[in-house]
This record gives sequence, structure tokens and C-alpha cells, in this order.
Amino acid sequence: MSTISIYRTEFLTFSTNGSRPRHKFQRLSLSPFMKMDSQSTEKVPKEESSIKLQTSSIPQLENPRSSNLRFDRLQPSDQELNQDSRLEFGKFVAREAVLDEELWTAAWLRAETHWEDRPGERYVDNFKRKFAEQEFNAIKRRYSGQHGQTYTCVVTVRKEERNVKRTVLKSVVGTLDFSIRHLLHGESFPGEREKHLFCSISRTNLNRYIYVSNLCVAKSARRQSIASNMLYFVIESARSEGVELVYVHVHRNNEPALELYQKIGFEVIHFIRSFITFCAPVSFHMGLISTFLNSSSDG
Repeated sequence: MSTISIYRTEFLTFSTNGSRPRHKFQRLSLSPFMKMDSQSTEKVPKEESSIKLQTSSIPQLENPRSSNLRFDRLQPSDQELNQDSRLEFGKFVAREAVLDEELWTAAWLRAETHWEDRPGERYVDNFKRKFAEQEFNAIKRRYSGQHGQTYTCVVTVRKEERNVKRTVLKSVVGTLDFSIRHLLHGESFPGEREKHLFCSISRTNLNRYIYVSNLCVAKSARRQSIASNMLYFVIESARSEGVELVYVHVHRNNEPALELYQKIGFEVIHFIRSFITFCAPVSFHMGLISTFLNSSSDG
């Protein structure tokens, strides 16, 4: 495996009161799109994470009149965003997505990841577009606070450069989701009990955890520690929110993801079907993650 020197983290600022940052931008609405029609896949516990990498030109929606998205919109400056929580590293910044154009680009990166192993399949471009539309609308629904969960879509964007203007579509190079959840009654980790209609949720601070999903990085930006720094951002967010545990499910054949999570201190706690449950105790792993970020590189 080839490695390169990585950039050191420059600075990290989080609000101390645990409140969510306020942005100057409002997300734009988009009407629902058609459901994805593709090959069925094995049922994933919760949501599967991935660090498979892909890139291509990002298409516009099939019916742009039904959307207020501006695909030529320039990436806003740091001063315009005025975010409390952000992580700068090298040429990039990891933060919460604030524009619908950023959410759409995140959805497209996930579509590329989902279909990257089947590039020659018939109608693959149509399937990717439908997948992205479906995922974009799913992101918007998650932000509505369904099931009492606090949801965040994280994006990594290229850092501002003097006299260089980029559109949002060309600026976003990585994404992941994380949500603050509660364990079901009697659970010691997510997915231990099968959820059904009458399952009770134990809503105490001790049973809160953060769940990570949908991690992917554009191929053009790989090997610059984007994946590990986004995870570092999540764990620091967990610490600032008073959450002690971070969980993720990874497919057992996703070797790059398995290697990444183990390197930065996630521990295997359970196998379920084809998926492995990883856990990172926040207080114990902060130092280990910081050491990893300053000594190696990944996606």
C-alpha cells in the first residue's frame, strides 16, 4: 500500500454549549422524485457505511423546473457561512452541509459509490441519477427530525484560495452522515435487538450514541486523509454533545473501510449477517485518533 505525508490539522472550533450552529443560508425545497429501480441488495443493518471512492461529472436534475437548485452556485466564503463547528486540514474543510446544492452533491457522490462496481451495466447512468434523487430527498427527510433523531450531513469542501472561484458541485469532495440516537430498551449496542412496532426506546443520556453512515470520498481527492478527518470531526462532535459512543456498520468485504476504522481506534463488537459493528468510545479514542491523523494517510 502506498502512503503519502498528510496535512496536519490546523484548527478546530466547536461551540461549547452543545447547541447546533446557525447558518445564514436556508435549504431549498425540492419535490419528490421517482423511486430508484436497480438490482436488489442484501438488507443492511441501519445504514451501511462505505469509503469506496469514485468521481465523475455531476449531472443536473432531469426536471430542473421543479427545483430551486442552482448548479452554477459558487461555494460561499467562510465569512458568509459563519459556522461554529468546522475542521480544517490541508487544502480542505470538514463541516456540516448548509446548502441544498451541497446536499445534492453529497447524494451524487453516494450514487457513484453505490454503482462504481458496475460501470458497464446497461442504463447505469439513469440508475445513478435516480439513486441520487432518492438520496437527496432522504437527506431532506432526515433533517426533519424523524424518530426523534438529531441528524447531520457532513461534507468536506476545498478550502478557499485567493482569486479562485469554485461552484458548489466542484468544491464538495467527501461526505458522511451521523445521527444522535438512543438504544432500544435492553440493547447494549445498535441492532442487538430487532426493532418492531412496540419496541421502547430508552431516552436517557447514558443510552445516547452517534451512528455514522454513507461515508464516501471523490476519487479525485483520495489519499489526502479526508475520510479519517471526517471521522475525527464526528468524534469531536460527539464529545461536544456529551455522547460517549460512536457506532458504524461495515460490510465484511469492504476491506478499505475495515482497515480505516481499525487504524483510528474503532473496535469490533459484533457480527450480524454480512456486516460488522464497530464502536469507538469517544473519551478513550480521542488521543489515538489525533495520533493517527498526524502519522498516516487514507481516503
